[in-house]
Amino acid sequence: MMSDPEPHPLRTPAASGDARLAQLRGWLSSLPPRYRLDLDTLRPASDDASFRRYFRLAGEGTGARSLIAMDAPPPMEDCRPFVHAAGALARVGMTVPRVYEADLDRGFLLLQDFGSRTYLDEILAARAAGAPADGPARIDAMYADASAALLAIQRASVPGVFPPYDRELLRRELMLFVQWYLERHRKFTPDAADSATIEKAFEALLLNNLAQPCVFVHRDFHSRNLMLLEGAASPGVLDFQDAVYGPITYDLVSLLRDAYLSWPEERVIDWAVRHWQGARAAGLPVATDFAAFYRDFEWMGLQRHLKVLGIFARLSHRDGKDRYLADLPLVLEYVLEVAKRYREFGPLARLIERVEGRERSVRYTF
Repeated sequence: MMSDPEPHPLRTPAASGDARLAQLRGWLSSLPPRYRLDLDTLRPASDDASFRRYFRLAGEGTGARSLIAMDAPPPMEDCRPFVHAAGALARVGMTVPRVYEADLDRGFLLLQDFGSRTYLDEILAARAAGAPADGPARIDAMYADASAALLAIQRASVPGVFPPYDRELLRRELMLFVQWYLERHRKFTPDAADSATIEKAFEALLLNNLAQPCVFVHRDFHSRNLMLLEGAASPGVLDFQDAVYGPITYDLVSLLRDAYLSWPEERVIDWAVRHWQGARAAGLPVATDFAAFYRDFEWMGLQRHLKVLGIFARLSHRDGKDRYLADLPLVLEYVLEVAKRYREFGPLARLIERVEGRERSVRYTF
């Protein structure tokens, strides 16, 4: 499904002491012989920010050379939202992995393998090589395909399929910034004035986010979860189990202001304009004025990136996944760029710059 960091097959379960892996191998061995699974080829397929693990193994029974086995250990993970979202998103035209077999109680799935060509890997490799694949035409085509995939599911969105992205959830996400980034990571305890600044900014964001039209929201529609598939224009989409029904600009922000990959502002605006034009042509309920749409896009992005700062800090301090700390600077720059552009968030920008030890440099655009 994603990059394969360890090309060699896994050691035997007895040697590795991995009880879950032993259970997964036992489950795979019990599946119908039509999959033609070769358990000796079982190896890690991706690295995940959750407790889920993905393994790739040879199996030609579906017409492909390999399949993906997911290990989602209860009670930390639940496969049911994944299976539900896979079916719902496939029915409205999103290219997601097919679920061939499932043991929901034990947390095992057998999935279609989308390979290892993520948008992120493809772009970074092209940049490193100075290859034409990183040229405007190639990248524009990739992002146009991703935008088209988004528009397709947004057109088909209806309430009741996914949980609502409601005020409680949006606020709980924002509080991750306070609890994990400010207090735990930066060891900064807001005083009464700081807390009032944060609350005022959060309230402005929540009012805007909740006023936006609602569609299906993937919640992590970015370069690590978009796959280039052979012979297909639409990207393969992964990591969709947390889908909700919420603000129409959310997934576009995930795509264009990616926590792992940055683009010049003028390019982001160009892609956002094209998506907005496509949304209007499709009859989606976006603002008739692009400036209003882009403001919604930016405010939604500020909510997302504050949340991401908290999540990356939590992954490090709670889960021991320190590699996400390398992505904090880009996300922090997204936060400050937007906060400095709008008067409503000037005090928040000053607070963050104080925490970061930066000089005050708030510049309002709107």
